[in-house]
Amino acid sequence: MTDEDVTRDLFDRWERVWHGGEFDLISSCVAPAYVRHDHLGDRTVTPESYATELAKVQAGRPGLRVAVYDHAFQGKSAWYRFEFTWTDPETGEAKTQAGLQCYRIEGGKLAETWISLLPVGSSWPDRDTQETWTSAPAGRRS
Repeated sequence: MTDEDVTRDLFDRWERVWHGGEFDLISSCVAPAYVRHDHLGDRTVTPESYATELAKVQAGRPGLRVAVYDHAFQGKSAWYRFEFTWTDPETGEAKTQAGLQCYRIEGGKLAETWISLLPVGSSWPDRDTQETWTSAPAGRRS
């Protein structure tokens, strides 16, 4: 199995965690020490503590979806250009937030990530998203 195959399998599972609520898959996706560089600062999380964080994010952003515009896998790294969409729990208004995320992968699991988020309300100008997180980007489908 190539590094790309391992990475594709990982992100297929990771999408099921985020969109399907399959939190039992987190331990198969997240390394025992997952280093995160994001808006909360630099920190190391465990699969268990990240599951708690993710549950809080999803509770605060009902209907949260991650639309992927394009991505690339190279060796033991990956990057994604994506957009969060959700419903504001107070107003019922649709919300968006665009971002970029890079990952370092070890042993078929997420080991480190760097994420950059644009302000809430931001979106990418593209109209089409990928069908799944690992499918070919729109415009490059065969």
